Amino acid sequence: MPPEPPHPTPVPLLKRLGPGLITGAADDDPSGIATYSQAGARFGVDMLWTVVLTYPLMVSIQAICARIGRVTGEGLAANMARTVPRPLVYGIVFLLFVANTVNIGADLVAMGAAARLVFGWGESQFAVLFALGSLLTQAFVPYHRYVRVLKWLTLSLFAYVGVLFTVQIDWGAVFMGVVWPQFVWSQEAFTVIVAVFGTTISPYLFFWQSAEEVEDERLAGAGRLLDHPREAGAELSRIGFDTYVGMGFSNLVAFFIVLTTAMTLHKAGITDITTSAQAAEALRPIAGEFAFLLFSLGIIGTGLLALPVLAGSAAYAIAELQGWRTGLEQKPANAKGFYGTIALSISLGLLMLFVPLDPIKALFWSAVLNGVIAVPLMIATMIVVSDRKYLGPFVAPRGLKITGWLATAVMAAACTAMFVF
Repeated sequence: MPPEPPHPTPVPLLKRLGPGLITGAADDDPSGIATYSQAGARFGVDMLWTVVLTYPLMVSIQAICARIGRVTGEGLAANMARTVPRPLVYGIVFLLFVANTVNIGADLVAMGAAARLVFGWGESQFAVLFALGSLLTQAFVPYHRYVRVLKWLTLSLFAYVGVLFTVQIDWGAVFMGVVWPQFVWSQEAFTVIVAVFGTTISPYLFFWQSAEEVEDERLAGAGRLLDHPREAGAELSRIGFDTYVGMGFSNLVAFFIVLTTAMTLHKAGITDITTSAQAAEALRPIAGEFAFLLFSLGIIGTGLLALPVLAGSAAYAIAELQGWRTGLEQKPANAKGFYGTIALSISLGLLMLFVPLDPIKALFWSAVLNGVIAVPLMIATMIVVSDRKYLGPFVAPRGLKITGWLATAVMAAACTAMFVF
């Protein structure tokens, strides 16, 4: 067994935020913004409870994924391949790649549309520029520098906090919308609920946070917790803090998006919102130019944050299964398969700009795929985090197991309902 490193020195509060913060912020991508906007515009404050309910479920599953990466020193796909049938893992990862690619395409379409709203031209040109910029940055900027860019991009989500201050809020109605929503249960309502759940608890986030724990571990020169158990207390505490804050940030912004569109678009009778850009455009005459600008720029900023997470999560999963070298700290020449997967995913997503494919239908099928993937993936993840053979004394504690299985049950119910109703 390698010698124990010296006890770690206390880490400043903000530096304890990393994979969890970026993962949470990436969850509010342009596709997610469109879903939350649709929920607020169609049902007003009566859909706010969905965002509140998903928070503890999201925290539990993301903390489990982060724990697996930090304890074993390997990503989620590599760990799953040891505990569940390998063909099943290959099937899950293939569907993940397809769903992520469709999501990338939809996000690029939304970012291009938002840029056109702001600048008045260049929808396709901006989308191509965003795709190339993201790809080149991932390939040629080392991870330890690139991760700082991603952290700064999380600030773009504050645009949706800013929009909130431009509208009047009925806080009594907000409270009732959270604790006692008043709407008629219908197929449409259930579809929106499933969409919010699927958008918030997304499979690509599981792979990304686990992989980035491994990336940070390598960058710091630290060993996996199985070899350095003395570090476990501080590291698992950091993971908990990072995940609670990151997912809290994600769900708080989602809450604000639902609330803003509820207090503006829903009140004005505008209930048919299908894209994030359409939501931004509809805000202009109601909430003013400043709110419109903040909403539009937020779409671009969150898209730039989400693109590497979507492409990178699939690349990590595929590369781990194939035994390829992985990591954004690697040079492209040393990790050709890993970066090739990122390039393929972004390139295929970019093709959505030039084919007669309805981005809304694409998002729907992406949500369906995410729902299908999430259930077996979450089951496999819970099996891994409960297996002492691979995690030793660092299996998930009872409370985390309970909330993890609860999150799995909720997603299973949502996925079943998606096909039944």
